Amino acid sequence: MVVHRRAVLVSCAAGLLALGSILLLMPWVTHPQAKRDGLLPGLTAPQVRAGQGEPKPFDERTVSTRERADAIARAQVWRAPATSIGRALLGADRRAPAMIECRFRFSDLGGTTSKFDCLLPSGKELRVKYGPGSEVPAEVAATRLLTALGFGADTVTLVERVRCYGCPNEPFVTAKVVGATGTQPLYERIVDEESHEEFEWVAIEQKFAARPIESESQKGWAFFELDSVDPSKGGAPRAHVDALRLLAVFLAHWDNKSDNQRLVCLSEAWPEGMHCPEPFLMLQDLGSTFGPNRVDLDAWKASKIWEDRRACKLSTDELPYGGGTFGPTRVSERGRRFLAKLLEQLSDAQLADLFAGARFDKPRHALKETRAIPEWVRVFKSRVRTISEGPPCPDV
Repeated sequence: MVVHRRAVLVSCAAGLLALGSILLLMPWVTHPQAKRDGLLPGLTAPQVRAGQGEPKPFDERTVSTRERADAIARAQVWRAPATSIGRALLGADRRAPAMIECRFRFSDLGGTTSKFDCLLPSGKELRVKYGPGSEVPAEVAATRLLTALGFGADTVTLVERVRCYGCPNEPFVTAKVVGATGTQPLYERIVDEESHEEFEWVAIEQKFAARPIESESQKGWAFFELDSVDPSKGGAPRAHVDALRLLAVFLAHWDNKSDNQRLVCLSEAWPEGMHCPEPFLMLQDLGSTFGPNRVDLDAWKASKIWEDRRACKLSTDELPYGGGTFGPTRVSERGRRFLAKLLEQLSDAQLADLFAGARFDKPRHALKETRAIPEWVRVFKSRVRTISEGPPCPDV
């Protein structure tokens, strides 16, 4: 990495600021089980929001609590994929460039995953997720799988190298600390815009193309709110809702606080004062998947799907945070069969491409064992059989 001396000094200063800002930053870490009423505690930092002042094709729409509840009741959770599942390309995106160059931009970064925003020369903004942990490969694989099956997810592309101009050595921590301490104007005056940092094997996130529906107190949705989807009001059938629940447990998706799901409007035309014509519930952050420790084959293999197979009660108690917003849930026979039918269409070759394209066989952490791709395929298929085989689920 090429590091300019002043950029190093800025990063060091930010690190010193961090020591005095721990209490300020504490509210950024939110327990998934926090307040089942959806009111999650948080810290409003004096940061510049990405894209502020610029028109966005899919800007968020703030609605009343009642309108949000109506949208959830009428929401869908699945659409027939444009490409048949058996033909879906799940491997590495061959169109992705080996190197992307962009310029660092301060933005409002939530969560705890290392990330930053930067601008391409064209002015397009990118969200970059980086770091040596397992969240990047987990999210790449999980989003591709959900998209192929017809469920909503962002597009996450793995890129070999990103060169970020004006980037601090640790952009995520620096952005958090600078934002929390209100020192962004000072930072911007002393940073060298021509210095750069390079990040290897990062994920480029592109948001699902739909306008978010948000209320003043709630930006996402919790899994227990799936109970409010009402087919009689035009909402998704129970089979689709149960399939989404079952798929989340299949993946051991445990970081399911409300912020990690998104309620969106699929309609391009949504006149002011009108209800969204096509509300849709999707999963936004899938970095905590494929095992309670993320991309951990043995832990994923041991992770239970069923608490009680005959009753078709799902098991999440052994996952971190005891399942978070999920809660005890029974799925219908139609939901079980619907998801099984989707998963059984995937071939061994597609699954191998899925895990290889997300670099599951490459080391990401010195203390975590790397496993061969055929082993991941075998465990995936075994978990599918856990869903597809066995007696019918009782009526619910």
